[in-house]
Amino acid sequence: DLGSGAGADVLISARRVGPTGKAYGLDMTDEMLALARSNAEEAGVENVEFHKGFIEAIPLADASVDVVISNCVLNLSGEKPQVLREVARVLRPGGRFAISDVIADEDMDDATRADMQQWTGCIAGALTRGEFAAALAGAGLIDLEIHETHRVHPQAASAIIRARKAD
Repeated sequence: DLGSGAGADVLISARRVGPTGKAYGLDMTDEMLALARSNAEEAGVENVEFHKGFIEAIPLADASVDVVISNCVLNLSGEKPQVLREVARVLRPGGRFAISDVIADEDMDDATRADMQQWTGCIAGALTRGEFAAALAGAGLIDLEIHETHRVHPQAASAIIRARKAD
């Protein structure tokens, strides 16, 4: 889970992969990593690992994970194509990428793009549908799906974004 925060999605994933699998969380802050580790211990979940790092340089081995998830974190990066290249690097052949994030309308205005409050709210840094598709394809991911779920701003929508690494 890229930007795993307190680890809730990692703990859910740990149940899904079962005792022989492993769920990883990645966060850049010591405070969130400490909270995530505490939450895992309190829940009695042992098949998790939380790593400190940045989503632009995922601290995992090449072809080491089956699924990469994230919830509204990719748009906080100023280097989205690099993040997607890293996702492709750590995914095993056939591995899946599935995130929720914000996609910008094609006509998002410059004032919104320059507004730091809109950036931290995942709006200003959002890619358009076309930019997202191009970045996913550029990273070598295939079977791209981008499904808008609901409007979050007059010029942006929440979306589920999926792709996979070729077998």
